[in-house]
Amino acid sequence: MSPHWTALSVTETLIKPLEKFRKEQLGAVKEEKKKFDKETEKNYSLIDKHLNLSAKKKDSHLQEADIQVEQNRQHFYELSLEYVCKLQEIQERKKFEFVEPMLSFFQGMFTFYHQGHELAKDFNHYKMELQINIQNTRNRFEGTRSEVEELMNKIRQNPRDHKRASQFTAEGYLYVQEKRPAPFGSSWVKHYCMYRKAAKKFNIMPFEHRSGGKPGEVEVFYLKECARRPTDSIDRRFCFDVEAADRPGVSLTMQAFSEEERKQWLEALGGKEALLHSFNRAIIPRPEGSAQLDKMGFTILRKCISAVETRGINDQGLYRVVGVSSKVQRLLSMLMDVKTCNELDLENSVDWEVKTITSALKQYLRSLPEPLMTYELHGEFIVPAKSGSPESRVNAIHFLVHKLPEKNKEMLDILVKHLTNVSNHCKQNLMTVANLGVVFGPTLMRPQEETVAAIMDLKFQNIVVEILIENHEKIFRTRPDDTFLESVSLSASPPNAPPRQSKRQGQRTKRPVAVYNLCLELEDGDSPNPPKEDTPTSSLDSLSSPSPTTTTVHGPPGTDKNHLPADGDWISTAPSQTRSSMVQWLNPQSPTTPGCNPAGTPPSPKSSRCPFPLPATAADKPPESVSSRKARAVYPCEAEHSSELSFEIGAIFEDVQTSREPGWLEGTLNGKRGLIPQNYVKLL
Repeated sequence: MSPHWTALSVTETLIKPLEKFRKEQLGAVKEEKKKFDKETEKNYSLIDKHLNLSAKKKDSHLQEADIQVEQNRQHFYELSLEYVCKLQEIQERKKFEFVEPMLSFFQGMFTFYHQGHELAKDFNHYKMELQINIQNTRNRFEGTRSEVEELMNKIRQNPRDHKRASQFTAEGYLYVQEKRPAPFGSSWVKHYCMYRKAAKKFNIMPFEHRSGGKPGEVEVFYLKECARRPTDSIDRRFCFDVEAADRPGVSLTMQAFSEEERKQWLEALGGKEALLHSFNRAIIPRPEGSAQLDKMGFTILRKCISAVETRGINDQGLYRVVGVSSKVQRLLSMLMDVKTCNELDLENSVDWEVKTITSALKQYLRSLPEPLMTYELHGEFIVPAKSGSPESRVNAIHFLVHKLPEKNKEMLDILVKHLTNVSNHCKQNLMTVANLGVVFGPTLMRPQEETVAAIMDLKFQNIVVEILIENHEKIFRTRPDDTFLESVSLSASPPNAPPRQSKRQGQRTKRPVAVYNLCLELEDGDSPNPPKEDTPTSSLDSLSSPSPTTTTVHGPPGTDKNHLPADGDWISTAPSQTRSSMVQWLNPQSPTTPGCNPAGTPPSPKSSRCPFPLPATAADKPPESVSSRKARAVYPCEAEHSSELSFEIGAIFEDVQTSREPGWLEGTLNGKRGLIPQNYVKLL
């Protein structure tokens, strides 16, 4: 192809779409930012002007000013929500609208160049998966837009119920009076204030929007007492005085933005006229008879499960089909009452349909003060669902389940055992493991705050439930391995791991290094059974597939007959949580080191990063004969090709024999037969 055609192709397939994205999408966000900055300046200018009004003004004048400020605050609040929503939208859009032109350009290059044709073969599986990832990302974006908008409307209608959780008892902006020597009077400076009630610790930090939003130096003092400032003693409204315990005789006068905010601060600081307000969600006393994780709760759970397994284990759509709301509420009320609960015979009663019983059970679990798998461990459960090999995910979730409070773990055990039984009857009731994960994921797990990030994690909640159901016996009947962390640490950096012998040498050595070194643990291009171009059959299958951003991949497991096809299950994002221990379990290989060799294993100078074996020929001479026997792994190994086996230190291989590949053995591990580096094992 001519250089002119190449330049034209780059312009049409890559440059123009990216320019269009920059102008239309990024440009729109920039305009929104200008509008938001302008309204921000206008809003705070109006607040400053309002707060400078003299308290001696007529009440009608002050009321009119209050109404004007409230209208302006409402307008600014809605504009802020729209701006945040636009930022979230552009973050999601760039994941497919930015990557797709690059994929299109590379596809064109690989198609029309002769050498590119060879590269396209090796690149085909990666391209296929990238196409699926792009489409699924687009689908997830479209699928969650309505939920994000719904969340925005909830926040707009009830702002107080959606304030973010905070480590502080109270926090927000206050104006602090700074006294100056005569005759200069005093000035009012805006500060961001944070207060912890337990320690009585007060942090204040100067913060001025006009200075570009740069915070000043934090000042800390300990609260002694707080009192409301009468209006007749100061020419400003909404004021209160704070006295520091560690600064005798020093008193600070602070001004809130409104009377309501002043009452909230007084309540948090223990001042006079404190009312029952809270900066975070109000803690409302639980009425008697509400859901609790107590003896009555276990009785409800066992009664419902017993009735379902006796009467409706084969009912189609079990747990997915919901009951009539009024009947469900009536049944749940009776179950929560000690007297009526003992009289209820759900196993033999025709008054209560199975769908009513299943809905009451789910409603009880949702009504608990916190989800059964707790707010505290929610994020940690999500981490293994996002990445790692199937085995490491099971081990991590096994470990986390045993960190749950004893009552939570006991109830979860009873429920998951029942769900395992339900999935065993999936031929009749059509409730596969994947379907049960969809139903019970949001029931057993939910974040403490409803955010856009939480909406994006819904799929991973389902995957955690799937893992619990499929591995119930291991997770609940055995203790986590005490040497688990130690073994992971060892496998992450084995001492003096020997180089591996290349299974083929001198093949396609002229290929560009940058493309050739893409380590994609995929089936060989010449394999008689190439993977189909479709989405995986379950969430777990999809997550065990290679993804562009995952460096350590253990190959996709076989399709599970208990899983129905599910779109959008190819996940390519790695977790960003700061739980280093969990990430270490799931990614023993360094996340910044792409490659197939395990961390700390020097590659053979003769071996390629991703070797593809040649068929053995009669001319190949096997090495020294090894009779059929067992062998134990002395180093961990990550498979670089579908014909190889991945294993950890201590793995035992059955039926080990010599291979025609020099430096390799053949053996069986966990029912799978494949090649093993000869110098990585010790014959038994």
